Amino acid sequence: METILVVEDEKRIRDIVRDYFTAHGLGCDLARDGAEALDLLRDHDYDAILLDVFMPNLDGFQVCRAVRQRSQVPILFLTALGNEEDMLRGYALGCDDYVTKPFSLAVLLAKTRALIRRGRGGSEALACGAVSLDPGRRTCTVEGREIKLSPREFDLLECLLRNQGQVLSRAQLLDKVWGLDFQGDDRAVDVRIRSLRAALGEAGKQIKTVFKAGYRMEEG
Repeated sequence: METILVVEDEKRIRDIVRDYFTAHGLGCDLARDGAEALDLLRDHDYDAILLDVFMPNLDGFQVCRAVRQRSQVPILFLTALGNEEDMLRGYALGCDDYVTKPFSLAVLLAKTRALIRRGRGGSEALACGAVSLDPGRRTCTVEGREIKLSPREFDLLECLLRNQGQVLSRAQLLDKVWGLDFQGDDRAVDVRIRSLRAALGEAGKQIKTVFKAGYRMEEG
């Protein structure tokens, strides 16, 4: 059974999420704050983390930073925030998605399952120009040097590599990478493309913007 960690300082929300997820076949551990979450993460491996942003002592951004120093487990932020600056901060730290409160439990469950599913990937190696990807090992290298990517960045790059040379619209990328259950707008694609390019360094230039059409992966 897949097990997730819910980190939320409001007991009512913790309990509601736990009851709903366990009723749908997912194991669920609970943490009241960031410190308790990090204690649990030292002793347990989770398939995904649902992480509140605003908590006493250690906030969600601090917890995300600490987790990413040792793990690429999918992280989904639970937040009342919705502006681009906060989204970019979370993505820069390595989160994979946001759900804004109040949220639909059905959508939250679908997003969590999609993150877990996409985190497993396939096995064949992919390459384009300086960029190589091993979906089975979930590793990315640029000119032989391993690059750390968040699970969402990895999935986006994998999609571009599997369709290299083809223009993929924002709508296509949302469907292929975020999933049909995604309820945000296509700005999420632009935000994540920027973070992916930054992570790839000079090789990020291989991701071309096609005006009014979408994005394309090329060798140079």
